[in-house]
Amino acid sequence: MAMPKIDFSSLAEDFRSLDPKDIGAWPLAPRAAVILGLFLLLLAAGWWFDWKSQVEELETRQQEEARLKTEYLDKKKQAVNLEEYRRQLAEIDKTFGSLLKQLPNKAEMEALLVDINQAGLGRGLQFELFRPGKEVMKDFYAELPITLKVTGGYHDLGAFAADVAKLPRIVSLANIAVAPEKGAQLKMDATAMTYRYLDEEEMAAQRRAKAAQQKGGKP
Repeated sequence: MAMPKIDFSSLAEDFRSLDPKDIGAWPLAPRAAVILGLFLLLLAAGWWFDWKSQVEELETRQQEEARLKTEYLDKKKQAVNLEEYRRQLAEIDKTFGSLLKQLPNKAEMEALLVDINQAGLGRGLQFELFRPGKEVMKDFYAELPITLKVTGGYHDLGAFAADVAKLPRIVSLANIAVAPEKGAQLKMDATAMTYRYLDEEEMAAQRRAKAAQQKGGKP
């Protein structure tokens, strides 16, 4: 079936001969074009003044819904694993308590230093230097480095290091350097790092110092 031909010249003549005072007498094509134009104008006005803000609000609500859904799933997962978290926390507290018991307090530090010294003498080592350094304060404990210079046989030095590791208190040997000495003797330079926990007064002083530092750092 052939498509009807459109007489563009006739349409153009219809638009040129329009009387704006007598719209009812306009031909069909101009009236249809005006109605279509008004319809599109209403659509554009509705989009700009109303629908656009509604679409933006809808997108915001959808993003908020996705965020709340993610938070809900996270909290649900935490709630399901709450007992496991509590068990792990109890184990951490237990482990932390055991480690804390291995740290001497201020009054017990002297006895620990004696134990380290006796561990060397018990292996027949000769101390050329046993010098405790300056304590370094941390949040709830203090580090005390001890500079050691001892002389002895190879096996005796190894046994001394093992004895230090077996002490009931935490002591670690670092910066170890071994050099030959006279005969079959060896000289070992090392740093024995010991730790002690702070008492309540010292921890309070640490908190006050940290608070003062944070306050002083504010503009």
